[in-house]
Amino acid sequence: MGMKKVVIAAMQEYLLPELDDLKSGQSALRSELVHVNKRLDDVNLHLVDQSRRIDAVREELNQNIAATNAHLDGTNKRLDKLFEIVVRREEHFLIANRVHEMDQEIREIKQRLAA
Repeated sequence: MGMKKVVIAAMQEYLLPELDDLKSGQSALRSELVHVNKRLDDVNLHLVDQSRRIDAVREELNQNIAATNAHLDGTNKRLDKLFEIVVRREEHFLIANRVHEMDQEIREIKQRLAA
């Protein structure tokens, strides 16, 4: 039995300090893990907040795009009407010139017939 006590005492002398170091290291790691988890929670909350802000900006941007498209549609309609008016005026001018030319031709024909 004396040898058993010597072996146990030797093992305790070498192992107990190592076990104490392991326990204190494990405790420190747990503490660090708690801090890391807290930081991850903070980052996640920040990301959720940023995601909400991005969604709000995206919605506002979509509304602005829709308003701009509506404005462009109105402008395009006015331009189409303006084009129609310009074309009508040009056609009217061409017809008026053609009538004037025909009127001159008729006068010339009447003068030839009268002479």
